Amino acid sequence: MNPETPAAATTEETALRRSQEQLANLIASAMDAIISLDDDLRVVLFNEAAEEMFGLPAASVLGRPLDGLLPERFREGHAEHIRQFGASQVTRRRRGSLGKICGLHADGTEFPAEASISRIGAGGDRLYTVILRDITKRVRAEEQLREQADLLDHARDAILVLDVGGRILFWNRGAEEIYGWAAGEVRGRDVRMLFGLAHAQEIETARQSLLATGEWSGELRQATQDGREIIVSSHLTLVRGAEGQVKSILAINTDVTARKKLESQFLRAQRMESIGTLAGGIAHDLNNILSPILMAAQLLQARLPDPNVQRLLGLIQESAERGSGMVKQVLTFARGIEGERIALHPKHIVRETVKILRETLPRSIEVRFRADDEVWPVRGDATQLYQVLMNLCVNARDAMPEGGLLRIEAENVRLDENYARMNLEAKPGLYVLLSVTDTGVGIPPENLGKIFEPFFTTKGPGKGTGLGLSTAVGIVKSHGGFVDVYSEPGRGTQFKVYLPALAEAVEPAVAPAPELPAGKGELILVVDDEAPIREVTRETLESYGYRVLTAADGTEAVALFAAHADEVAAVLTDMMMPYMDGPATIRALRKLRPGVKLIASSGLSGDAKLAEATQAGARIVLNKPYTAEKLLKALAELLRGA
Repeated sequence: MNPETPAAATTEETALRRSQEQLANLIASAMDAIISLDDDLRVVLFNEAAEEMFGLPAASVLGRPLDGLLPERFREGHAEHIRQFGASQVTRRRRGSLGKICGLHADGTEFPAEASISRIGAGGDRLYTVILRDITKRVRAEEQLREQADLLDHARDAILVLDVGGRILFWNRGAEEIYGWAAGEVRGRDVRMLFGLAHAQEIETARQSLLATGEWSGELRQATQDGREIIVSSHLTLVRGAEGQVKSILAINTDVTARKKLESQFLRAQRMESIGTLAGGIAHDLNNILSPILMAAQLLQARLPDPNVQRLLGLIQESAERGSGMVKQVLTFARGIEGERIALHPKHIVRETVKILRETLPRSIEVRFRADDEVWPVRGDATQLYQVLMNLCVNARDAMPEGGLLRIEAENVRLDENYARMNLEAKPGLYVLLSVTDTGVGIPPENLGKIFEPFFTTKGPGKGTGLGLSTAVGIVKSHGGFVDVYSEPGRGTQFKVYLPALAEAVEPAVAPAPELPAGKGELILVVDDEAPIREVTRETLESYGYRVLTAADGTEAVALFAAHADEVAAVLTDMMMPYMDGPATIRALRKLRPGVKLIASSGLSGDAKLAEATQAGARIVLNKPYTAEKLLKALAELLRGA
């Protein structure tokens, strides 16, 4: 073998020296900490990034064990891991990686880091090199994101993040509560799943405005998992990146369905008030017109004996008197016609009404009457209250052309805040409740909101003026009360007239409100398709020590019950619901757990469905709207026999 020339050796030494200098420069300028350890795990290399990361000069670390750079609780485990890696080149963690570890700064504070390890050399000249990256900022950012996500999950509003194509990227718990889908079920799906074809135009309008201005606010009609339509107040915002490009869309939706319903009731009340004012003015002028016609007709009858003239004048007088009667009804609707208000007992008025009805109604209609032993007195006009009852009973008669059952009841009730929140016109207090219930054809849902409006009628020409119910409502309001109605097509209608009890006559005889029975943490499933009723019932039960699950219909109730079958202590279910009604829901729940305790509720007392629900296994029947006292007492009786 030819010996190397001095020139060649010099060249190799120069190249080696240059490589070493380049390597030293790379190590010194590296952004990550580079630490080399000998076989005894003592530091032999500590670059500038390591000095900055640990807050220690290299001179104070070189030759010392690695332990001094780690928190005490990690030292033994990391040292053992490095030894095993040196012996087998195999790591229990990701290949060649120490994963996430904690470093110890010179001031004693810990910091998170990611580390990788490699080994060079062989035999007794092994050298381990650990590369560390301080991930404090990343960990803090991740924690902040988790905190923000947790805050979003606690929001009552639905918060959605969409990509530019409209696919769902984020869906918080508020969205799960409002729409019914879990986040895993909707992630990646098109947001148009929340909209029906009927609302395509309003969606497109919102999208165009969002793209043009960067944000949009308004109301949208959307669908829930169970098919219910809800109204949401929506705010959409374009989220842009650092260079201004659109990255995503943030949507914050608030369910305002219940609020819109209350607004509708309020607007209807305002409309009725305006119509009443207008009707009152017209009625006043009509009286001025009809009065001289009536008087002139009577004078002419006395002066003109001709039979034909007498017949025509009689027609004029009869028509004028009918017009005058309608004017009185309009005035009653508009202002309630203030008559003499005295203390009276409604029970006597109801009895007289029942007596007349039994004598005049067709025999195919059975009239039943029930009253509390001591019905409280009210302050009012007996003639007007009699008119209210007769108007309601005449409507009931017309709703039962083939016959049926007419029930009239009088009872004392105490309305609380719970009831008042379910009915816009109600105020907490003591009332006398007069109920008129028929088993007739019922009122279609589309007409239910119009029946109290003047001149609205579904009867044929000449069979009704449309003033009967509006007159009744006007009288009741002038007495400080209100009217509630519940109807199911084909099953009948119930009108409830609430009149304020005469306070000075009632209060001395009424015992203080009893202490309401509280729960002991039992889980109650509340099933009702009306969101305000679900919410009020939930708040009431939670205020008195119960835990609550809510469902909007029977299908959702069965799914929730199946998931919490061992926890649910009792179920309160409405009878009239879409998809699966009350009796069907009760039967399904009893198949899952035969001994489940059930309360059935309905707005129509005596409802055939309530009888069906009782046969299916409901232990207690609760009429809607119910007070907190009735609800809590019913639950106490069901759960503890109280």
